Amino acid sequence: MRPQDILTPQPAGLYCKLGDFYIDPVRPVARALITHGHSDHARAGHGEVLATQETLDMMALRHGERFARATQAIRYNETLALGGVTVRFHPAGHVLGSAQIAVTCGATRIVASGDYKDAPDPTCAPFEAVPCDVFITEATFGLPVFRHGHAAGEIDKLLGSVALFPERAHLVGAYSLGKAQRIIALLRAAGFDAPIYLHGAMEPITRYYQSRGIDLGELRPVRGVSKAELAGTITIAPPSATTDVWTRRFPDPVTAFASGWMRVRARGRQKGIELPLVISDHADWNGLCETITATGAGEIWVTHGEEDALVHWCGTRGLVARPLALVGYGEEDPEDALPAASPEGER
Repeated sequence: MRPQDILTPQPAGLYCKLGDFYIDPVRPVARALITHGHSDHARAGHGEVLATQETLDMMALRHGERFARATQAIRYNETLALGGVTVRFHPAGHVLGSAQIAVTCGATRIVASGDYKDAPDPTCAPFEAVPCDVFITEATFGLPVFRHGHAAGEIDKLLGSVALFPERAHLVGAYSLGKAQRIIALLRAAGFDAPIYLHGAMEPITRYYQSRGIDLGELRPVRGVSKAELAGTITIAPPSATTDVWTRRFPDPVTAFASGWMRVRARGRQKGIELPLVISDHADWNGLCETITATGAGEIWVTHGEEDALVHWCGTRGLVARPLALVGYGEEDPEDALPAASPEGER
């Protein structure tokens, strides 16, 4: 069977007619398979949702317990028959509970990656390359300029700044699901054992990570803490909060932002970021290319990101590749996004 007869791009998302389901649909549908809990992939209002338990829990935290009419949890590497196909979820290494979804019909297997990274992350299951005939890959950082390097080096940069400016507070902007918890775990791995403070928006998901056995050390809510007590400390907050009047409670704060986009230094300067940290929960250019090769797929479908560059790279390797041009994906958590600088500068 032709791959396009198994999965096809539709306005609502990738659709499997044989199984009558969508993968990460961008609008409410009768049956949705969800790769992970970020809001551009996990929306409320579906009839039935199939996902890992962690992703279902994240959706309940963010959208309320009744985010779908019915839900079903699936374990990694568990096979489930849906109509004329079987589906299997594999670790994606993106955030806690994130999964790639393998859809198999007869001898043909298609793997939809969702968002993924191949870098080490102590807060989630590591990425697993899945042999397939067609690999549907994200391309968020699908340009050769995006080579992220080692996250530990960026954490060393952060700790160096804390040591250099003990009288100042450090505010680290990070997405509330995945990035925030990874930053904390990386700080602990680097030997930073002081309490880490949390913006209120970070607390529910971070506490959930801890409930799943992720060791993040001592965490404290920042609310109610005096300005003097916050000197020399690290606080994790949504990127949007780091440019808000909320920052006035901190002594001469150093504003940091952890993102793969900080590889483009001008982007950080434009947004008033004093300490850019190149730490991403997406595969960089090398990771994308290496993963495509590792799957052994002869056909590559590229979605949400810099599609054209990756399609071209595939062509130079003799692979059949095409962009899917799906819409509705990109910003992991719009409510966390860093606002654009105004002409007068950031607040």
